[in-house]
Amino acid sequence: MQIGMMLSYAGGFREAAAEVEALEQAGVDLVVVPEAYSFDAVSQLGFLAARTERMRLVSGILQLYTRTPTLTAMTAAGLDFVSDGRFTLGIGASGPQAIEGFHGVPYDAPLGRTREVVEICRSVWRRERLEHAGKYYTIPLPADQGTGLGKPLKLINEPVRPDIPILIASLGPKSVEQTAEIADAWLPTLFHPERARDVWGDALDAGTARRDPSLAPLEIFATTALYIGDDVAAVLPTVKQQIALYVGGMGARGKNFYNTLVTGYGYGDVAATIQELFLAGRKEEAVAAVPDELALAMNLVGTPAQVAERVAAFGAAGVGVLAAAPLGRNADERLALMRGLRAIVG
Repeated sequence: MQIGMMLSYAGGFREAAAEVEALEQAGVDLVVVPEAYSFDAVSQLGFLAARTERMRLVSGILQLYTRTPTLTAMTAAGLDFVSDGRFTLGIGASGPQAIEGFHGVPYDAPLGRTREVVEICRSVWRRERLEHAGKYYTIPLPADQGTGLGKPLKLINEPVRPDIPILIASLGPKSVEQTAEIADAWLPTLFHPERARDVWGDALDAGTARRDPSLAPLEIFATTALYIGDDVAAVLPTVKQQIALYVGGMGARGKNFYNTLVTGYGYGDVAATIQELFLAGRKEEAVAAVPDELALAMNLVGTPAQVAERVAAFGAAGVGVLAAAPLGRNADERLALMRGLRAIVG
């Protein structure tokens, strides 16, 4: 099992780079760089490529709607080049709050667009003359939709790798099924090791059955808060706050993927209560409504022995990468927590 750290949405590149250098020296395998509506992830990934030598660099995630598929492919090839083959392209649909609210682009057909983006990226990396006639993307543009001058082109540069790993962030059954079919890695959110198959088992099996034999087995990334120590009561509110935000506030009633997920775990009444409280503005009560057992099951929080037990549970559920968000107040505390996780995982 590999371990990685989720970087913060906020913060300076230079400070993050210094922290990531120390993480690399401590044996951390990878870092995941998010992209919400802060600084773009690509700039930071390029900066980190110059400051690291060994660790994997993962975008978590580049949003489908904000770049053309070919620009996504070019960007991934460039990041793989400057990192000497250490880049993993994490993509996802994000959500309408960011896509429509910040980018002003319609949030439509995430499933179909994801498949076509993956197809186009892989074609670009193989340096094929790009001809793609899909439902959502047509390359080159037909003459009756443009000037008629567009011709099939191929990437000028030779990529470091023609098979850059693609990680897809997905939650719904259809999107997880597609991920299991076409992606190299899967990034779920709010992963409950003991109950994940209750929600995603059929989808993963169906996608795997159609998986190209040339692809390696699907790598599962699990995002998790990290605290190793005795004062669990002091950090649980922070862990629950994140859960309440997703389950209660990431979407409207009836259109919240995370609420549906927690309901699938067997916490339907809890999920409904959290959402009602959160949307009513009673956020502290929503946080308090998150059960301890749920928060502890989905995260690495507790004594070394307790964290080791949860690491084993994640491993038994097929997780190959623990992408942790250490609950430290500064870089030194975060580094200490990641060192502790490294010692536990081995």
